[in-house]
Amino acid sequence: MATEIKAPTFPESVAEGSVAAWHKKSGDSVERDELIVEIETDKVVLEVVAPEAGTLSEVLVEEGDTVQSEQVLGRIGEGGAKGGEKKGEKADAKAEPKDEAKAEPKSAPAAGGKSHEVKAPTFPESIQEGTVATWHKKVGEAVKRDEVLADIETDKVVLEVVAPADGAIAEIKAEEGSQVASEAVLAIFTEGAGGAATAADETPAASADDGSGDEKIGDKILAPAARKMVAEHDLDVSKIDGTGKGGRILKEDVQRAVQAGTAKKSAAPAAAPKQAAAAAPAFEGERPEKRVPMSRLRQTIAKRLVQAQQTAAMLTTYNEVDMGAVMDLRAQYKDTFLKAHDVKLGFMGFFVKAASEALKRFPDVNASIDGTDIVYHGYQDIGVAVSTDRGLVVPVLRDTDSMKIADVEKGIVDFGKRARDGKLGIDEMQGGTFTITNGGIFGSLMSTPIINPPQTAILGMHKIQERPMAVNGKVEIRPMMYLALSYDHRMIDGKDAVQFLVTIKELLEDPARLLLDI
Repeated sequence: MATEIKAPTFPESVAEGSVAAWHKKSGDSVERDELIVEIETDKVVLEVVAPEAGTLSEVLVEEGDTVQSEQVLGRIGEGGAKGGEKKGEKADAKAEPKDEAKAEPKSAPAAGGKSHEVKAPTFPESIQEGTVATWHKKVGEAVKRDEVLADIETDKVVLEVVAPADGAIAEIKAEEGSQVASEAVLAIFTEGAGGAATAADETPAASADDGSGDEKIGDKILAPAARKMVAEHDLDVSKIDGTGKGGRILKEDVQRAVQAGTAKKSAAPAAAPKQAAAAAPAFEGERPEKRVPMSRLRQTIAKRLVQAQQTAAMLTTYNEVDMGAVMDLRAQYKDTFLKAHDVKLGFMGFFVKAASEALKRFPDVNASIDGTDIVYHGYQDIGVAVSTDRGLVVPVLRDTDSMKIADVEKGIVDFGKRARDGKLGIDEMQGGTFTITNGGIFGSLMSTPIINPPQTAILGMHKIQERPMAVNGKVEIRPMMYLALSYDHRMIDGKDAVQFLVTIKELLEDPARLLLDI
């Protein structure tokens, strides 16, 4: 009796997903919990595993198809070649003489031992799908247990997929650039394989490498991820040697070319620039352009920012703060603080503590909107915006009211490092009640931050700049910073927003208030 393979149950915020990659093809034998297919949503890649051992008898949706929550993707029947292997080596001995030629291509991987499905991680409800960002290992390449095989990029974090045992990848089901769902099958892994399996895998192990998303440029065939990287670095594909099936150029091939600097386009104008020059003779020389697809993270950032502006009655109020007192404290205690806590004393610790105190005094600013309900949070979880090469991420500091300034500084340093390395966990970027973003590190003097839904407010820090200020009837040069509070007017009245920002200003200009709770 056939067993249905269904897409995962998507959370309410996820409407649909795309079939990113099939790691098994019809007729392949599978083991229970082995990765079969990956479904990519706008937030995460979901792995779909085999509900039981058997043979993939039917594939109902193709790679690239859009699927709904719990939609039937395929069916698993009983038995199969691998099913015989599970029962004992005698079955193998009987099968090989019957069709020696057909058995030969799979003999190398199978000889290594037990096969496993390499699946995408289980995504949380808020993440629908992900993208296969990088394969760190090729088919047949020997790997050790827990060695990183692939990276899955979601709109919030990069997830690592590791080897289940010592062995080698026998088959890649989801190519770089493919969209995958939670627990989708990325590859087939064979224990103890590697080295000798490479030659055998060159021909048979390419069911996911069927070229469905490939593009031919000249006489070169590029995988989707390779095509994207070629465009990003403006490379000459004719100078790149492909190591994939049939000379196919993979992402790793492009990475090597970038590092070696051997595939840069020559200075001579290509056909396209010549045509452009003919159409617009007023311009001399090359006028290059390149088009690259948005990353999954960038698409989600764009979608959420537009959504925030379309749904919230967003308004921004401004103030300025004299940072002299905080700067004096830092200068006086920076060395002692570093020795005591093994972390530098920065500005963000003061801002987080000041915001925590202000949020307690103005609960509306710490609330969120859920449909027609207002949710008041009896805690302060403050998100800190961190800029990375992939885009902006907002990890969350939990219960900041009970944190010491040293704890805040350590948390921010840790978040920053792991965000740039793509090592942040999804749970670390969910559930904040308020957000702080610092455009000042890039030199911004004033800006209007955008709310991070379902939060109702966000604080923008800016560059500290010396300006002449009137102090007690005299003009003094003071280190000033503009503060911006963007808030949802549906939830927060203008009076509360202004007083909230004034409270932060007062706490920062007299940091003793943070200790005295006044």
